[in-house]
Amino acid sequence: MFSKILVANRGEVALRVMRAARELGVKTAAVYSTEDADTYPVRFADEAVCIGPAQAAKSYLVIPNIIAAAKTTGAQAVHPGYGFLAENAAFARACADNDLVFIGPSPECIERMGDKSSARETMKSCGVPTVPGSDGCVDTVEEARAFADEVGYPVLIKATAGGGGKGMREVHDASQLEAQYRAARTEAGAAFGNDGVYLEKLVLRPRHVEVQVLADDFGNNVSLCERDCSVQRRHQKLIEEAPSPALSDDLRRAMSKAAAKAVRATGYRNAGTIEFLLAPDGSFYFMEMNTRVQVEHPVSEQITGTDIIKEQLRIAAGEPMSCASRAPFAPFGHAMEFRINAEDPSCGFRPCPGTITLFEPPAGPGIRIESYVRTGSRISPHYDSLVAKLIVSGQDRDEVLARARRALDEFRIEGIATTIPFHRAVLENQVFCAGEAATDFIETQMGDLL
Repeated sequence: MFSKILVANRGEVALRVMRAARELGVKTAAVYSTEDADTYPVRFADEAVCIGPAQAAKSYLVIPNIIAAAKTTGAQAVHPGYGFLAENAAFARACADNDLVFIGPSPECIERMGDKSSARETMKSCGVPTVPGSDGCVDTVEEARAFADEVGYPVLIKATAGGGGKGMREVHDASQLEAQYRAARTEAGAAFGNDGVYLEKLVLRPRHVEVQVLADDFGNNVSLCERDCSVQRRHQKLIEEAPSPALSDDLRRAMSKAAAKAVRATGYRNAGTIEFLLAPDGSFYFMEMNTRVQVEHPVSEQITGTDIIKEQLRIAAGEPMSCASRAPFAPFGHAMEFRINAEDPSCGFRPCPGTITLFEPPAGPGIRIESYVRTGSRISPHYDSLVAKLIVSGQDRDEVLARARRALDEFRIEGIATTIPFHRAVLENQVFCAGEAATDFIETQMGDLL
C-alpha cells in the first residue's frame, strides 16, 4: 500500500478520498486554489499545496502544477476524484511519466472509452447490446439526415467527447434536424474542444440504469449491482437509488453479465461504471462507460458493504481487491442519494452561490452525509454547485422513502437556495414512490414545482 497519495480534486470528493486513505493508514496531500484555502478538506489533509487562483482553468486543470505538488509532497500516487482531470488521458500519462501511480484505469482505456463513438464500437464487438447508431462521427448535415431517414425519427445527436448532456440534442422530426445538428456541434466544440458528433436512435421513456464495476490485476472482475439514475434534469442526475426498482433478478444478472463483458473487452482495471438505457419493454442498451468513481457511488456501497474508494487504492497499489471473495453480489436493503445543490429549482435550477449562514444536517439510523461545508462556508461560483449528498439506507424501499422524508425535513441550510424543496416534493410524487420514474420524470411530473 502507498504511504502517501495526492488528491487532485476539491470539495466533498476530496474529503471522501482522504477519509478512506486515513483508514488504510495512508497519508494525504491536498491541492487547492486560492478560493479554497480555508475549506475543510485542506485542513483535513496531512499537508496541502496551493496550485493557482480560483478559476479551475488556472488551478485544478493545470496538469504541471498538480504533478509538481505531488513531487513536492512526496506522494506516490494521485487520486483524481471525479470531474476536472479524472477522465483525462494526458493527466494519467503525465502521472506515469513522473513515476506517479494514477489511481484509475490506463490512459488507453480512458481514451478508448472516453470517445463515445469508439466505445460503442468496442461494445458491439464484444456482444454488449448498443442502441442503433451511426458508424462513427457524422460530419455533415446530409449524412445525419440519411441516418435519421434510415432508422426513423426520433434520433439523438451526441458529442463524441465529454458528457453531462453538453452537445446532446433530441430530434423528433426532419424539420428540426439541421438546426439541432449545428447546435450540437457548436456546443460540443465549445465545451470539449472537439465538435465531433454521432447519431443514435432515440429510445423513448427509458430508465438510466448503471452497473458499478471493479477489476484488479489478479483476474477479479466484479459488479456491485446496479443504480437507477433516472431522475435528472438536462442529463444531470439529481436522485440515484440502488438497487433499481425496475429490475428483476434475471434482468440484473443479464446487465451484470454485459458489464463484465465490457470490462474484459477493454482490459479495464480499477473502478468504473457501465451505463445502460433500459427500455420500457425490458431491453437494455450500452450508453457509455465512466472511467472513474462517480458521485453516486455511496448507494452501491450501502447495498453491498463495500468501500469503493479503498478498493481503488488497493487495486492501484497492485493488491487484490478485498471484496472479490464475496462476489457475485446480491443487493441487501435499499439506498437512495439526494444531491443537495446550491440551485433554485423554481428558477430552472439556477445556481445560487453564496455564504451558508446555517448548516445543520440530519442524523439518525440509515443517514449518511457526504459534504465539505460547515456553517460559514462559501459556495463559490467558480465550481459546481454541489453542497452535500444525503444518502439514506434501510431494509427496503418503503423504509428508505419514509426515512428520506424525515431526513429532508430535518436538513437545514440557510443563506443560499438549495434543491431540498425539490427533493421533498419528489418524495410525494406517486410515480416516483411507485418506482416508475423514467428519464422524463421532471418534465412530465414536476412541471408545477418548476
